Amino acid sequence: MADLPPDLFDQTTIISLLSTLAIVLAAYLTSCAVLPSKSSGLVRFFFIWHLADALCHFILEGSFLYHCFFSHAPALDAAEDWFPTPFNFLGWGAERVYGAQAGGDNPFAQLWMVYARADKRWAGVDLGVVSLELLTVFFDGPLALYICYCLARKDPRASIWMIVLATCELYGGFMTFCPEWLIGSLNLDTSNFMYMWVYLVFFNTLWVWIPLYIIYWAVGDISGALSARQAKKDV
Repeated sequence: MADLPPDLFDQTTIISLLSTLAIVLAAYLTSCAVLPSKSSGLVRFFFIWHLADALCHFILEGSFLYHCFFSHAPALDAAEDWFPTPFNFLGWGAERVYGAQAGGDNPFAQLWMVYARADKRWAGVDLGVVSLELLTVFFDGPLALYICYCLARKDPRASIWMIVLATCELYGGFMTFCPEWLIGSLNLDTSNFMYMWVYLVFFNTLWVWIPLYIIYWAVGDISGALSARQAKKDV
């Protein structure tokens, strides 16, 4: 394994990692405020997960989309290592380069440039990633909030919507990485532990293992309710 890069634990990286912890903490504190005190640990976990999920979509991925659509620099001023912007993106031909790489000192642009050390696509505009993030921010985010509302109200429909959202998350993760795998992961840097196992594996597989468990639990919950209903009819 190659030596760790000198900027691996710089201030921007540390702040970026702490921001994810702050989101989880905010979700936990909110669960303490809105869930009944007798809520089970599993319900509390589901609430925290979905609220943290929504906050990640709105704040972090929302900022990614902002820079994809509104942060740009003249193509002639772009550095050689910038991620290329697709031709005619937003109707500008080859005149502009978009993305966090053109965001300057904006804190969220800097955050995405940290992640882009592991996956270069997030520094600029990859049409597949941007298309998925539009769905993530404008559909998955609101749905995650609605699930939190259902959990807080003890609405049984929460199980149905958790399956829908978990399926979306799994599909989104697959479509984010499958195109990259098919070209030999040219934009991924797996040269050190942090990039490979923290940025790429840990942060991304959270949206694999937890949605899979949610589907497993929610299917069991719905099946149990239907079985109980059928048993009553048979009496």
